[in-house]
Amino acid sequence: MNSLKQANPVYVTQPDLPPLQDFLPYLEDIWSSKILTNAGPYHQRLELALGEYLGVKHLSLFANGTMALITALQSMRIHGEVITTPYSFVATAHSLLWNNIKPVFVDIDPLTLNLDPARIEAAITPQTTAIMPVHCYGVPCNVEEIDRIATNYGLKVIYDAAHAFGVQHKGRSVLEHGDLSVLSFHATKAFNTFEGGAIICQDAKMKRHIDHLKNFGFVDEVTVVAAGINGKMSEINAAFGLLQLQNVDAALAKRRTIFERYCAKLAGIPGIVSRPQGPAESNHSYFPILVQASFPLSRDGLYHHLREFNFYPRRYFYPLISDFPMYRHMPSATQANLPVAREISTQVLCLPIFPALTMEQVDAICHIIATAA
Repeated sequence: MNSLKQANPVYVTQPDLPPLQDFLPYLEDIWSSKILTNAGPYHQRLELALGEYLGVKHLSLFANGTMALITALQSMRIHGEVITTPYSFVATAHSLLWNNIKPVFVDIDPLTLNLDPARIEAAITPQTTAIMPVHCYGVPCNVEEIDRIATNYGLKVIYDAAHAFGVQHKGRSVLEHGDLSVLSFHATKAFNTFEGGAIICQDAKMKRHIDHLKNFGFVDEVTVVAAGINGKMSEINAAFGLLQLQNVDAALAKRRTIFERYCAKLAGIPGIVSRPQGPAESNHSYFPILVQASFPLSRDGLYHHLREFNFYPRRYFYPLISDFPMYRHMPSATQANLPVAREISTQVLCLPIFPALTMEQVDAICHIIATAA
């Protein structure tokens, strides 16, 4: 077993970076132009290129995904209460608090790990103005049922699609669903711009409004129409995104190969359940497993056991958002209200997956799990 220990730490993810020399011409061009921000040429080129790649018409780039979430809520004038999931990264709910909106947590579906539509209607009150679901691990929510509920109750839908870059649902981009969808291009994501994000909307008028909000509310040099913020993506980030886009298909293909290797190697191990991906065209950004009671080690036991071999999985998502101090006092944060999310959060372990991960490392991880006692 000692031969399985890695010389260097292998983390749950690692950014896929091009050769540095490939990025230098972009930097030289930026240095020459002296245009660093404010929707410069690289920013404009990346918006167009991403829209074409993702199959969406109206996309606004942002400095990061959290700023995009905050602005998305502002752009729709969301207030009061918003129904959302406790099983996500904290930025989902933090964006609500930044807008003085009350999160109302609803339990998740045990298979998809997304917001359970069957529980949404019971959480709607006269103060509810929107639903903010998350396409967890890039697996699409039940968008048809969420749309039906939103239409019946006159609610807006803003999807946190941070995990869902390039994901398709029934032959079209999952980003086309809802009133808005928000992407993250953080370094941990399948497509990254160092830091970055985007809002996808349904029409040109809303895109103009979002673009005003991310630039302090400016329409022109002397006209400010809203209390906007500085959410603009820099030219360096946008240029890097254009370079990354050239290789994203190859990177996603590598992820798929690793994902399939994990599935084959872990199949049949008692107490280890690989998270199903559903009918979507997945981007394979994550490889979550559930460590159940029949496995010899607890989830945390396996987590620490893998670390002994220099493999560093992550417990995405534990604790639940609803367990953090700024949320746990809320009526919807109780254990009785969120039994599925709470159980899953104590079982989930995301294994390393990134394009540079070798098959030997995947096999080592699987062998460590299979022989754990």
